[in-house]
Amino acid sequence: MLMYRYKVLIVDDDKLLQNALNNILSERYDVIIAGSGEEAVRLLQKHSFDLVLLDVRLPGIDGIETLHLIKKLELDDDPLVIMMTAYEDIKTVIVSMKMGAEDYLIKPLDIDELELIIEKALDKLKLKKEVDQLRKQYLSEFNIDSIVGKSKGIKMALELAKKVAKSYDTTVLIEGETGVGKELIARAIHYRSVVRIGQPFVSINCGSINKDLIESELFGYAKGTFTGQLQEGKKGKIELAHGGSLFLDEVSELLPSSQVKLLRFLEDKEFYPVGGTEKKKVDVRVVAATNKNLEQAIAENSFRKDLYYRLNVVKISLPPLRERKEDIIPLSLFFMNAFNQQFGKIFQRISKDAENIFVNYRWPGNIRELKNAVERIVLLEDDDVIQKGHLNFLMEKGDGSSSKDAVSLAIPPSGLDLEGLNRQLIIQALQLTGGNKTKAARLLGISRATLIYRIDKYLIDR
Repeated sequence: MLMYRYKVLIVDDDKLLQNALNNILSERYDVIIAGSGEEAVRLLQKHSFDLVLLDVRLPGIDGIETLHLIKKLELDDDPLVIMMTAYEDIKTVIVSMKMGAEDYLIKPLDIDELELIIEKALDKLKLKKEVDQLRKQYLSEFNIDSIVGKSKGIKMALELAKKVAKSYDTTVLIEGETGVGKELIARAIHYRSVVRIGQPFVSINCGSINKDLIESELFGYAKGTFTGQLQEGKKGKIELAHGGSLFLDEVSELLPSSQVKLLRFLEDKEFYPVGGTEKKKVDVRVVAATNKNLEQAIAENSFRKDLYYRLNVVKISLPPLRERKEDIIPLSLFFMNAFNQQFGKIFQRISKDAENIFVNYRWPGNIRELKNAVERIVLLEDDDVIQKGHLNFLMEKGDGSSSKDAVSLAIPPSGLDLEGLNRQLIIQALQLTGGNKTKAARLLGISRATLIYRIDKYLIDR
């Protein structure tokens, strides 16, 4: 495999220097020489170069004007520019650096310094190309522009995500039901960032980890804090995300003590590992997500107001799929094509009857449920059209409403005691679960913290 040879353009009117530089550099690089700034600009418009060695004093337009013209050219890949100047023109070089020159060399040139500065510049260029390649690779998977959706709600959310991605470390709060694609948006923000691309994207689900262990997962713990296999210490998710992005899913599930520590970290970007005495500082963007109403959680004293405001610098609200009916068929076709490739199938379209079922089903699991449904059809059915009969498993669920949604209550003309009704429902849930608060909260569709708050409020333990 042939090694890539960098292309270098030497811009100088001194024939002796041209020949000397050509002899020195041509063994390692492809070298082309221009005797003036005008010729250099013409060559750059026709050919691609990685590096330009540009003399300040040139016939016609000088090196500074040439640099200005180079920066104005709309090139696919901007070359790095190293200025060459006599000692007395050093002030001019400072101007060129402000205009975007990478470095400078003082004449008469020192060969060792020349090679060192060129090597340093090309190492930087190599890193930039690798990052650009990495960005293209990730954007093909997490490209905001390629996310399927033409409904008003999703378009507004995607436009906001694009703007946020341009910022360096603005904290983002993504709201939406389970399955609407909150992590996809968080990843798209990360991989669209010029600074964060190529750095870690670390995700943690705050609701799936034992609440007593969440702090050590987030902040890590110092050596000797725990015994047994854990005694060596461990880096937390925050430290592992250094330079990149930290995605906190289901942030509403954090205990009050963890909320305090997270708030302190967001304000200072510093933290102490559990059991540690040495403060650590990291550079990370935090993106939090929730499927709960945090303002309601604040009212119920289960979520801190100051943490909410710190997370809610920019809020992106993702609508549920039932409010994006015009997106259901495009998403279904997108998943159909993807699973065609995965399973070697030939589905081409969706029948009208099947389309009606797709559009009118409530999709309580949102996009995740839709994707799973299409995967099941493409995997199990042998056809080139998705038919109504392929969707029997959906029709058996009715309109997609859960048993919770199916409960029907009628308010009597005399009215009802809503507080008393809430109290009775909590008592019934506790009785059904033998007093297990976690299971009772799940039955009621609320968080455990909310349940405990209401148990205290209605004096149920008494």
